[in-house]
Amino acid sequence: MNPRRPKHILLVTGMSGAGKSTVLRTLEDLGWEVVDNLPLLLLNRLLDTAPAESADGDDQRPLALGIGTQTRGFDPESIVQRIKKLREEQGHDVGTLFLECSGAELVRRFSETRRRHPLAQDRPAVDGIARERELLGPLRRWSNRLIDTTDMTANALAQAIRAIFSTDGTGKTTFSITSFGFSRGLPRDADLVLDMRFLRNPHWDPELRPGTGRDADVSAYIAADPAYDAAMEQIESLLLLLLPRYQAEGKSYVTIAFGCTGGRHRSVHVAERVARRLRAAGFSPTVTHRDLQTAPQDSLEGAPVTTQGGGEKR
Repeated sequence: MNPRRPKHILLVTGMSGAGKSTVLRTLEDLGWEVVDNLPLLLLNRLLDTAPAESADGDDQRPLALGIGTQTRGFDPESIVQRIKKLREEQGHDVGTLFLECSGAELVRRFSETRRRHPLAQDRPAVDGIARERELLGPLRRWSNRLIDTTDMTANALAQAIRAIFSTDGTGKTTFSITSFGFSRGLPRDADLVLDMRFLRNPHWDPELRPGTGRDADVSAYIAADPAYDAAMEQIESLLLLLLPRYQAEGKSYVTIAFGCTGGRHRSVHVAERVARRLRAAGFSPTVTHRDLQTAPQDSLEGAPVTTQGGGEKR
């Protein structure tokens, strides 16, 4: 069986210190297959190798190849010819991204990180920068996409890469909502934890105790708390403010955890409500209820506390 090949290949090259590592990490987060500093003699062998079976058959992932002056067999003219051959003879869609940066900024970056320039191990960084710029000239002229990172932070560069190369849903933040009981510990993967123990507790109503936050009568009981409407409005407004910003920052996963004492009533109800609100706003959160199947237990809930509204908390 002939192995299938990537739909798209991107060569990532440019000045040392201009952000190649940031670009490759970001592309990997977007679902690309990434290989850095592969000896060029092995490029054809890589393209001819079928993906591992563990890759779920997804052998059409785009491929990003990091290439620099430290790559074994580096010869810019030869690389240009190899790109032409990959396009013309094998039908690959090959692009070249060149990362440019001013000499003064590169000197500052090398000085700040106390790294030596790879082409000037025993000389000032400015000498290596000049030599590298000369060596990379043919690739810079050939590249079909150039990004000047002189005035960009690593985060700004990552956002630019996401904006350019995110396609078919890749790179979107995965949002998860979970409910849990504080009596059984905090979820380890939670990014935001919201405590719902200020709401009246259905556990102390004998008729509601066997139910869960998914049941209509339990939900109505919780929603009757005097603080409920204002609190939910504030919580949902906060999340609708934060989630787009997490996406813009390139965060791959965001987990929002709602907790109550036992994890069966208040947290479950709120998690389900917030998920509906976020879906209406265009997000697609997955919902899990960690402690939904646990048995009710008075000793975990603590003693009931009567409130002004006539309900019981804790």
